[in-house]
Amino acid sequence: MATINQAAVKQDLYDAVNGEWLKTAVIPDDHSSTGGFMDLVDAIEKTLMHDFDAMAAGTVTPDDPQLTEFIKFYRLAKDFDQRNANGAEPILPCLKQIDSLSDFADLQQRMPDWIYDGLPLPFSLDVDADMKNTKVNALFAQAPGTILPDKTYYDEGNQAGPKLLAIYAKMMTELLQKTGYEKDEAQKIVDDTLQFDRLIVPWIKSAEESADYSKMYNPRKFNDFVNTSRYLDLAAITYSVIDGNPDLVILPEPAFFDHFNEVVNPDNFGLMKNWMKAKLVQRYSGYLSDEMRVLATTYSRALSGQKEPRNQAKSAYYLATGTFDQVVGLYYGHKYFGEAAKADVHQMVEKMIAVYKRRLQVNTWLSADTRAKAVTKLDKLGIQVGYPDKLETIYTKFKTHTPEQGGNVLSNVLHFNRLARQDMFSKWGKATDRTRWEMSADTVNAYYHPFMNIIVFPAAILQAPFYSLEQSSSANYGGIGAVIAHEISHAFDNNGALFDEFGNLHNWWTEEDSAHFKELAKSMISEFDGLDFAGAKVNGTLTVSENIADAGGLSCAEEAAKGEDDVDLSAFFTNWAMVWRMKATTEYMQLLLSIDVHAPAKLRANVQPKNLDDFYTTFDIQPDDAMYLAPDKRVKIW
Repeated sequence: MATINQAAVKQDLYDAVNGEWLKTAVIPDDHSSTGGFMDLVDAIEKTLMHDFDAMAAGTVTPDDPQLTEFIKFYRLAKDFDQRNANGAEPILPCLKQIDSLSDFADLQQRMPDWIYDGLPLPFSLDVDADMKNTKVNALFAQAPGTILPDKTYYDEGNQAGPKLLAIYAKMMTELLQKTGYEKDEAQKIVDDTLQFDRLIVPWIKSAEESADYSKMYNPRKFNDFVNTSRYLDLAAITYSVIDGNPDLVILPEPAFFDHFNEVVNPDNFGLMKNWMKAKLVQRYSGYLSDEMRVLATTYSRALSGQKEPRNQAKSAYYLATGTFDQVVGLYYGHKYFGEAAKADVHQMVEKMIAVYKRRLQVNTWLSADTRAKAVTKLDKLGIQVGYPDKLETIYTKFKTHTPEQGGNVLSNVLHFNRLARQDMFSKWGKATDRTRWEMSADTVNAYYHPFMNIIVFPAAILQAPFYSLEQSSSANYGGIGAVIAHEISHAFDNNGALFDEFGNLHNWWTEEDSAHFKELAKSMISEFDGLDFAGAKVNGTLTVSENIADAGGLSCAEEAAKGEDDVDLSAFFTNWAMVWRMKATTEYMQLLLSIDVHAPAKLRANVQPKNLDDFYTTFDIQPDDAMYLAPDKRVKIW
């Protein structure tokens, strides 16, 4: 790893490490960003497209039945001649179903099929772990999403909101015309959609409010839930998809259901029907002709500042791999990662857990009782590395119907959706599966699941600059070591700390320790809140959980690096800054500031090292340097 200018680090670590790269880095026209994470995504895309194109062309034969079904679907996605010839035809039966709706009784009758097909509805049901008893799957009822990415975009004075809605309206009017509506009909549908969307906005949470996981758990007795609507028989709808009689329904957005009748009622039925049509067309245009696919990206590209849509080849790749994600992930994991690397990284994770455990055991601000429970939670932490041991059985049911069998891209997607949702609802009341992966192995990311108390590291992130045998141990700890410890820290951030070793929402803290932790969390909020970035400001409350995890991750990884014979803290901090290199459009950065629970990449790179005393000695940071933070301002939690 190249040495960096120490004087430059004193002013800005991120710029000192990434400045030369930033001068020459170009954001591809079909991207909204480029950099560390995105470079890996692009490399994996190139590798897998090469492999799958060879299989689609018949020069390589897939080696398992599920991969064969995936390649059949990939061929359909790539066949734009056929997709263009089909035009909007595949979506017309779904649109006609909505068009023909006469009243709520009619909707009631069709509701089970629509729930299974995943068609737009003014609420949705799903199944996930019961947050108070995570051994069992419970029923959840969800509010619909809004057109704009966060409810704050609807606030008076938010200048982005009206501009984005105008782009959305123009796009949807054109898309609806391509499905056969006259221009005035299309405009009426869009006007009604915007009106119905506004009815939802007051009763849903902002991104900041949603960032508090504990507020998701709002159990309601089933009998009370079914009385939510005066116009739909929610009990009959539930019984049509659930085999049994739930005691409770969990409502992450309780206010929406408290005001359900104000939104979903006969006076608004026409608005709701048109909203359903617009949502349907927006959701599924990407599976139709190339013209509709490209047009349907207009709004999302305006949101992110992406100049051009993906080309046909890439769009087909992402459409197909998104549908068969775990099949593709297993292929990638076995071919490009393998069992040896899986075992090696698993050992590295265990090593980081051991470091974390030692740090907990000597922690000075936790009482003995809370500390013992924290260690118990750490001992029970599940580890998933690389790729799953087996494919979920639902993927064995995915059989692609070719055009000769009457199939097209959309009909297959709807069929797969139905199978997946039937499978999900069949799990209600049954034991949760703690081995299930929620990311595919080809995903450049990692996660901690608070309901399962597991950390997951897909194969795709386990490569340079995060991890490589070519890098020093310190560089690896500054990359993948900090990522691993970051995910461990999520078990003890302001959200994870609310869940016990089994993933249950259960307070295991003494009152004094909880109060002290909340004060430390406030310090982290203050450290980031209001920082200027991309013409806007960071929301410290929205990003606090990730910032706590970054702080714990970097501190723990540094301790591990110092335990190695070849310790080089300059390489450690340099690689930490390098993995966060990112060049992005202003629109994308501002979007992330509004909705992302992570702080901007540059601030993640720069702010967290300031909390570590060794950063100052490593680079001789002095009080008059820009990177200096007074000792009493340094936030130390884990």
